[in-house]
Amino acid sequence: MLIRLLRTYLAPYRPWLAAIVVLQFIATVAMLYLPSLNADIIDNGVALGDTDYIVRIGGVMLAVSLLQIVCSVIAVACSARTAMSFGRDVRGAVFHRVGSFSGREVAQFGAPSLITRNTNDVTQVQMLALLTCSLAVQVPIMMIGGIVMAIREDFHLSWLLAVVVPALFLSVGLVVSQMVPSFRQVQSRIDDVNRILREQISGIRVVRAFVREPRERQRFADANDGLTEVSVRAGRWMATMFPLVILVVNISSVAVIWFGGHRVNDGLMQVGALTAFLSYLMQILMSVMMGTFMLMQIPRSAVCADRICEVLDTEPSVTPPRDGVQELPAHGRLELDDVSFTYPGAEQPVLCNVSLRAHAGQTVAIIGSTGAGKSTLVNLVPRLFDATSGTVRVDDFDVRDIEPEHLWSRIGLVPQKAFLFTGTIRSNLLHGKDDATDDELWHALEVAQARDFVERMPEGLDAPIVQGGTNVSGGQRQRLAIARALVRRPEIYLFDDAFSALDLSTDARLRAALRPETRDSIVVVVAQRVSSIRDADLILVLEDGRLVGHGTHAELLADNETYQEIVTSQLTAEEAA
Repeated sequence: MLIRLLRTYLAPYRPWLAAIVVLQFIATVAMLYLPSLNADIIDNGVALGDTDYIVRIGGVMLAVSLLQIVCSVIAVACSARTAMSFGRDVRGAVFHRVGSFSGREVAQFGAPSLITRNTNDVTQVQMLALLTCSLAVQVPIMMIGGIVMAIREDFHLSWLLAVVVPALFLSVGLVVSQMVPSFRQVQSRIDDVNRILREQISGIRVVRAFVREPRERQRFADANDGLTEVSVRAGRWMATMFPLVILVVNISSVAVIWFGGHRVNDGLMQVGALTAFLSYLMQILMSVMMGTFMLMQIPRSAVCADRICEVLDTEPSVTPPRDGVQELPAHGRLELDDVSFTYPGAEQPVLCNVSLRAHAGQTVAIIGSTGAGKSTLVNLVPRLFDATSGTVRVDDFDVRDIEPEHLWSRIGLVPQKAFLFTGTIRSNLLHGKDDATDDELWHALEVAQARDFVERMPEGLDAPIVQGGTNVSGGQRQRLAIARALVRRPEIYLFDDAFSALDLSTDARLRAALRPETRDSIVVVVAQRVSSIRDADLILVLEDGRLVGHGTHAELLADNETYQEIVTSQLTAEEAA
């Protein structure tokens, strides 16, 4: 997965990669050439007292060093640019893939895990891409070139290389093999910490109301300790690697000086050649150390790449049609024929053979006990889920055959949990219609019974809204969400328990103001309160995912036992009548 991810998202930057390869090659060759020049200065300049030779070769060394520095700096700059662009592209791909998921896929991964995969996981792979661009060319050239140049200086000392390099690889490989399982656990534990922290931040008022701070602190401490334990275990292996490498380097240096000193003493080797051999050995071991940095990053990046590809390879269960319908006749009809829906792995369907017919100007209400499938039924219309069986049609076309954006443009959805985006009241309302005028926005607010509190805000339409709309009350959030749907003036309104946070008087005023605004549209209302739906043209009664009754308020009150129980639990006999 890691190789596939790098190959796919680095492909657009082949020219940059080619430039990096050339620059790193020149810089590494220049680095390998410097010890030979230094040996020449010692053997042919210092030993013989030839100052002109020293100055001349020293000038060459300065030129070679300058070339190495320039090429290295440009190569690192190109590497950073390429790696950051790679990270941007992967994050964008993950974001767009998650944006195409239905509720089924989001629930499968979980929001905390998706956030971690698009931030921490991408950062880890991006770091590997940076190391790859910076070191992938330099390390093998330096290692192979260093071996060749060292043998060229003195063949009889080359047996040290045959011992040192494999020993270093074996020790590093042993450590890396132990790090892989630990890094896999680290990413999983990060998900757990994010999940618990997100729950506690979102539910802070509930935690405090029920005095659960000690328990929640313990939950977070357990998850945090688990992450710490696994991270420390991985850190111990990482900490072991560098002492091993340094130990091998130091032993190698002592061995070269010991055996090389005897050869110099015997006249079999010159001092400059010994110095050059030692420099090449250090370069070889340095290349192994730089390769170690990559090896340390590879296990964690491989785990992260698997998690990223898992998201990218997951196909949405709700897919757009190949040649979707892009123009709908304005028939103003909504039909559900024997619709059933079952969540993956569930034993029982959430909805079973539910049918519905609605036309323009009609208000259809859906009521039932908690878990009866009301919200699921509404979510089938805009294709937030696809029906397991049966057909959902808008204007005589199956919703699965309609281009999604065109379908959504015909629908105004107010979800069960009213959600506002960070920005202003204006920016949130413009989600309904990008080019809406201020007059249209104020009119929508007036119908939604939100104009009064917006006008009381000093900034008016430009009043700030924080993340999730937590700086306004629940009822204000619902009214702003309703206004956002009204700005669009869609063909179908879907109110999924959208009046639950409103008091009875505001609810009544809002429903009265909605009637003239929605006279040419289909209105589907999911509600828990009978008072919100008793004026509906058609009321559907759901129980355990099945349709157990339909009709007007008076008809259901006369002969439907389930509806009678709901009414009795909420209204007095006089109010029901």
